[in-house]
Amino acid sequence: MVLSWLLYALLSAVTAALVAIFGKIGLKDLDANAATAVRSVIMALFLLGVVAVQGKFSQMGEILGHKRALTFVALSGVAGALSWLFYFLALKYGRVSQVGPIDKFSVVIAVVLAYLFLGEKISLLNSLGVVLIAAGAILVALK
Repeated sequence: MVLSWLLYALLSAVTAALVAIFGKIGLKDLDANAATAVRSVIMALFLLGVVAVQGKFSQMGEILGHKRALTFVALSGVAGALSWLFYFLALKYGRVSQVGPIDKFSVVIAVVLAYLFLGEKISLLNSLGVVLIAAGAILVALK
């Protein structure tokens, strides 16, 4: 499916927006770090259920057997956990309309890191888009 990446990316954007809205509502009168921990447990159980329904539990052992891949998957997990801790703290004290766009500044950082460390090419048009994302995030965050 040629456009599967686009469909998945759009679904990711929609569900990420729901994370911000549901998270902001749920954080009222709660500790952001404790709420993030509960959220993480729910995510882990949900994802284990997805893997079970797909019948892919055998691939868990395969992942654990590849040391290099496991190292980077683990690092990704730690980075994701830190991202969510900081995100929920930002939501606790800030407005979704400001936190969301600044969080999406990660797009700019990811593109730059992909260029530097993965050798991904960035066209002039892509570069312009990245600059506009950065400018937009800053403009939306201003009061």
